[in-house]
Amino acid sequence: MRRGVRLLLCAGSPLALHVIAFAQQASQTVEARARAAAAASRARTSDSDALLSNVVTPGLAGKPIATVDGKTRFAPSLTCTKSATLLELLVQPGPTGDLRQVRIARDRDFDGAFDSQTLLPEPISGVCANGVIACDPGTWEECRAFAWSVDESQNIGLVQTTMPQLAGCYCLNNSCGTDLAWGNMAGILKDLGGGVVGALTAADPRIGVAQAQVEGPVIRYTGAQTTACAANHGVDQTRYRAAPELLGGDAAAVAAASSIFQAVKASPGGLGKAQQVSACTISREIGMSLPDAQAVITRSSGGYATTAPTPDRLSFLMGSPSDDSLKGGKCGLFDFRMTIDVHDNDRLKAVRLARYYADDWAQVRVDGQQVASGPSPWTGMGLPPGKCEKSGPFHAAPAMDLTAFMTPGPHEIWLRVAVGDEGEAFAQIDADLDLACRASERVVDLCAGYAGHSHCRLKDETVDGVATFRSGVATGLSPLPQTRTVGTGACTTQIGRDFFLRERRYTCTIDTGSTANPDLSRGAYIIDRSTPSLLADRPRTAYGGFQKTARSFALPDRGSVPTCELVCKTRAARVNSDAAADGVVGALQNTPQGWDTYYHACNAQNVCPAGPSEEIVSACGCLDDFPEAVAMMQTVRLAGADLVCTATVP
Repeated sequence: MRRGVRLLLCAGSPLALHVIAFAQQASQTVEARARAAAAASRARTSDSDALLSNVVTPGLAGKPIATVDGKTRFAPSLTCTKSATLLELLVQPGPTGDLRQVRIARDRDFDGAFDSQTLLPEPISGVCANGVIACDPGTWEECRAFAWSVDESQNIGLVQTTMPQLAGCYCLNNSCGTDLAWGNMAGILKDLGGGVVGALTAADPRIGVAQAQVEGPVIRYTGAQTTACAANHGVDQTRYRAAPELLGGDAAAVAAASSIFQAVKASPGGLGKAQQVSACTISREIGMSLPDAQAVITRSSGGYATTAPTPDRLSFLMGSPSDDSLKGGKCGLFDFRMTIDVHDNDRLKAVRLARYYADDWAQVRVDGQQVASGPSPWTGMGLPPGKCEKSGPFHAAPAMDLTAFMTPGPHEIWLRVAVGDEGEAFAQIDADLDLACRASERVVDLCAGYAGHSHCRLKDETVDGVATFRSGVATGLSPLPQTRTVGTGACTTQIGRDFFLRERRYTCTIDTGSTANPDLSRGAYIIDRSTPSLLADRPRTAYGGFQKTARSFALPDRGSVPTCELVCKTRAARVNSDAAADGVVGALQNTPQGWDTYYHACNAQNVCPAGPSEEIVSACGCLDDFPEAVAMMQTVRLAGADLVCTATVP
């Protein structure tokens, strides 16, 4: 039988005092220890240079990495193969200022020895971010542009291109200044090496560059094979970039084989929910219509004929046009009424009173409103204002526009005639129609209900045959806008749209009731009733009730934070040797002498770490050059706009 040992501390005993003092000391030093650890971490990873020298470079090069406190060192295995000198680039300027010789040595198999040598075939007159420029030595004439390239055997070389395909170009031979190559050797080497490394890593994404070191006219790169140990260049990272749709399927396969995933799926929380998969579509329905004239406007009653002088015109005739077909006696009134039904006024180009005549008098009314009369003005419903017998007919061709009257529905055309003795009457209404093929379009969204439901999420989507979602993950693919021919026979047209058919599958969660929703009332109570100095709580008691508590608390002092990072501003003189398609920029300026502006973070002693040949413009402090930056950006924007010809020739 085991017996426990109980240690009783009496108040005021030496042992009790030691324990209390130790506990107070431990509580007092927690913040100090945390601050010390944070300071040590910042010292090793506070900026890119520290992170590169303390972690990245030794990790990729297979050298030991120290912990934050510096007490433990270990050698990580982040790479499959590595080389102390992956790439070495040597340049030799000539008397004309051109790079007379550029030699590149590379360790292709990472065995520590160079096995590939490249010597550029001609002198280099200019350097770009992704290539070089070769001109007649000492001049900027007969220039040819080259881009860095890597062939199938991983050999580095140049391929001729055009100047607009290069970026960040500048001149370095004597046509732009004296001793530019020697005076800017470190920068030129970094620009050349950066272009070579960019082409190399684009050809083989497994290669990583850890460090670059410049020694005189030589730059050396430490590198490693970082992303895969297989000989195949198509590693998963680049494979998913080339085909993002593979990611969803691979993730589903990994989840199905994961014991953790299966355990969560089989847990009470997982079993308490069921999913229902529903399919739906969003389709664009497009139809073509070619109506006949009768589908636009018809004569439903009255009149005596409807003719079609042209395929897109209907003429409605009314009256009694036969000579002396009306017997009016001393002065008789005759009414002729015709009803025209408008079915589709959108296709009515125009409706006109083309012509009318009478022997002797006539009025034309539309829906009771008088629009024409003759041979003299005749208004009202009584007899004409003059002698009824005119001894002959009158003719009028006003081509009067009646389109405003032709709203959808029936309209009455009324020809009212006054005849003395014998006479005749006639009126013609012409309707010009738009009988061209028309496309009608509507989007039928049968997925709106699922998309608006909070318990449903998109699982799969195919847009015009292109999978845009797979297993809830966007594939990154999207279909190109399509143009389709719609209609049949003579009535066809081409319509371009961004999509025609979206096929979707939604997964909707159904609560089976086996798992209760969590009780969040305690958290809500704490958030609603606590203040920065008071913590309120409502824990549940053993008897099922609640106990309200409130106690004061305070966050530890976080220390003072500087209002800004102290920086300084410097400048260094530079001759503008930038190159463009039209030549060296400095040659087009009145004064090629310019300034490069630099900003440096000041050190702990508040000293500006100005570089060689730099002069201090603004000492260490809280600098605010935002107005100057805005002015510079506006200047560049307006200068670029001024280069575009916007005037037109009259």
